[in-house]
Parts: sequence; structure tokens; C-alpha cells
Amino acid sequence: MASFKVTGGRKLKGEIVPQGAKNEALQIICAVLLTKEPVTIHNIPGIRDVIALIDLLGEMGVKVTWLSESSVRFQADDINMGYLETEAYKHKAASLRGSVMTLGPLLARFKKGRIPRPGGDKIGRRRLDTHFLGFERLGARFDFDPQDGGFYKVDASNLKGTYMLLDEASVTGTANVLMAAVLAEGTTTIYNAACEPYLQQLCKMLVRMGASISGIGSNLLTIDGVSELKGTDHTMLPDMIEIGSFIGLAAMTQSEITIKNCSIPDLGVIPSVFQKLGIKLEFRGDDIFVPAQDHYELETFIDGSMLTVADAPWPGFTPDLLSIVLVTAIQAKGTVLIHQKMFESRLFFVDKLIEMGAQIILCDPHRATVVGLNRQLQLRGIRMTSPDIRAGVSLLIAAMSANGVSIIDNIEQIDRGYQNIDTRLNAIGAEIIRL
Repeated sequence: MASFKVTGGRKLKGEIVPQGAKNEALQIICAVLLTKEPVTIHNIPGIRDVIALIDLLGEMGVKVTWLSESSVRFQADDINMGYLETEAYKHKAASLRGSVMTLGPLLARFKKGRIPRPGGDKIGRRRLDTHFLGFERLGARFDFDPQDGGFYKVDASNLKGTYMLLDEASVTGTANVLMAAVLAEGTTTIYNAACEPYLQQLCKMLVRMGASISGIGSNLLTIDGVSELKGTDHTMLPDMIEIGSFIGLAAMTQSEITIKNCSIPDLGVIPSVFQKLGIKLEFRGDDIFVPAQDHYELETFIDGSMLTVADAPWPGFTPDLLSIVLVTAIQAKGTVLIHQKMFESRLFFVDKLIEMGAQIILCDPHRATVVGLNRQLQLRGIRMTSPDIRAGVSLLIAAMSANGVSIIDNIEQIDRGYQNIDTRLNAIGAEIIRL
């Protein structure tokens, strides 16, 4: 288990470029299974989860050619379906939650698929019902036998288009069902579809490959099935979660940072939520400049009541940034209620922030109230453990703003979502040592 040794109190200054979007990468990479032809993907983030998924596809028989540090050509013209029966596949796929998104393409093209119960962050229940109910609506047969090594097995010998109302606007569930539907017979209508930029990017890529999809960007998708798809080139968006993380980091550490190439129109409400925390942002073309601020004050609602920041399906605020908002509010002036609606264990890292000196009340598994310190008290460095990707970076931000040295253990979780975060931040003035 690796650790970060973080010396706090350093003010950063300079430019930083966000990596490619992790949440987009996992579904885009799985989509290469839909065609025999080459698919080239650019701006791939070199993070643990993405590299593990690329390795998994390689084991399945996909030809993987690295053209540069962030560009890869895939060709899935000789897939070994027998590999899905092996212990090696079970071990690799079970350790990666993104492996579930191989099912949709496999069902569409090979009429069957199986995955072990996937892993991922320990942030509460993350059910897969939306995926499998969608597959069943398309005519697939689903089986889960805990005695058979815990495999989810799906047979889809006759996928037919249909109308479906998803039980939740799941990003990965929508992506998986969408990828199954593009090669199904007839027309599929998906209502209550997720419409995040990640999904829009996947839809646009599939259309370039020959799919027929209308309603892109809305929660009502209509897919007319086609017989086959061709290859394409695709460039991924910058990671909006990294961009939000860098905004919060700049505010907490009183740093002056320019975040380059942000694709600002695709950030939705993210900039405005951080502005509600009192953080000044300047939009310079497609870059975001965050000036150094001695103080930032939380807004209140129009009637004077306390600000609440809650997650919601797109175009609402992404749940992946609530942990960042929470830690950023620690040094603000004012009080804010953080309401994490989707995951009941994602706020459980606040005990470490309280130990560092933050004033936070954990109301219940979904809500925390942060009473801002307004820089009247500096956090103190401690030893802590990263429980998941986003909490890990939140703890890193707290450590970088603290007085003294902090040790963050289990940084493999951070590496799952942030590429070379230590070297990139050190390049603009941080002091982070990987142990």
C-alpha cells in the first residue's frame, strides 16, 4: 500500500492541464467491442481503472496499439469469448467496476456475455439493476448464480428494440443499454436516460460509427438498430471532476492557478456552484483562471437561509464533486449543508477532516453541515487513509492546506482516478512525496 507525504502550507502558481475524462473513458473504450474495424481514441487518461480496462480488453483478444501516451488504436476483430470462462477473466473483471460496461457491446455483437460481481469504490450500494432490466427489456435472458462463482450471465440471441422507462437515470446503465440497442433489431426508445456529457460523447461516437440515435443530450433517446458498425476516431473531453478538484484546491491553498482547455460549455453548473462558495473564477477563452484569495464567503439563498449543495442527475451537480465542495467549504466564511443523495457512505471520511480541525457535523449518512473557519484556524496535518477516489483527493486538498505534514495511505484509490497527481501538482509548487 503506497502513501503520500504531504507538506502543507504551500501556495501553488502556474498552469495545469486536466486529463481526459475518466467516466467517459470507461464506456468509450468498451464501445470498441461493437465493431471489427479499428477505433482510435485520443486523450485517454493514464489512470489505474482505465489501464486495467484496456488490459482486460487485450486479454479478450482486442488488438491494442499505443500511438502516444494518450492515444490508442483498438481493433476487436478476433475476440476470444472463451476467455470469459477463465479464472484470469474472473479475477481481472471483478477488480474493476467498469468491466460491467463490456456487457452491452458483447450482447449486441456476440449475443452473450458474463461478468463477475464487479468491484470499485466502497461508497455504498451501487446496484446494477438498471443494466440488467434494460437488457431484459431488449429480450435478453439474465441469470445470477452465487454458487457459480458469483457470475452475472446474460444470453441475448434475439435482441429486439422496445420502449423502456429506466428505473433510474444511471450513466453506466444508460450507456450499457444504449450499446446493446444500437445493433438490436428494430427501434428502441429509452426514457429517463442519463444525459451527461459522457453519454452525449458516446452517442456522437456511435453515430460516427454508423448508429442511428436521436435525442442526444436529452433524457429520451431513440435508437434505430443497424446491422453493423464501422471504425472511427474519438477525442475525449477533459475531466470535469479534475477541473472542479483544481478549483477547490486553489481556493483552499490560496493559490493562483490557470486550468487549461476546460471545454467550459460541457461543465454545466460546476463553475457556478464553486462561485456560490465565494470562489472567483475568470473564463479566458477555454481556460479557467482561479486567482489567489485570502477569503471567500459562502452565498445564502435569497431569503437569507443557509446554502445547500446537493447532487442530482445531469444537468444537476455531479455527485463526484460533493466531497470536493465539502472540503473547500472548511475555510470559507459561512455555513453550508452538503447533501449527498446518491451514495450513503461517501461522507464517512469527514471524521479525518474533523480530526484535522474542521468544524463539520455529520448529520446522517447523506448529509453534513460545514461551519467555515474563515481562515481563523489552520487545519493540522495528521495520518489518514483514502477510502475512495474522490474522498482521497479531498483529503489531499485538506493536507495541502494544513499546517505541518500529513500522511495519506491507500493512495492507490487516488491513482484510480487522477493521473500522476503528485508530479503534476509538484510542478506548480506542491510538496508531495510518494512513499
